[in-house]
Amino acid sequence: MTDDRSFASASVARHLARGLVGFGTLIGAIALMPVFGAFSLLLAPAGLLALRGCPTCWAIGLMQTVSRGRLQSSCGDGQCQLTGADHVHGPVSR
Repeated sequence: MTDDRSFASASVARHLARGLVGFGTLIGAIALMPVFGAFSLLLAPAGLLALRGCPTCWAIGLMQTVSRGRLQSSCGDGQCQLTGADHVHGPVSR
């Protein structure tokens, strides 16, 4: 079952690559205006598509991707809690 409110990607590297493409295309659309005029704005929809609609959604997705497997939310009795995941990745040696 997938969460409709999740903006996370399969991996951090994939999410950062989407951000690089998205932000690069948006910056390119604005930076190339003196050279290509309004035609450079045709790059903007591709950038927004890579960012899944908005830069804020991409940033939220980055936080969700990084925290995946480390944090777990559970809701019951009208209250939701954010706790550490049940599994442990291994003992910590000091």
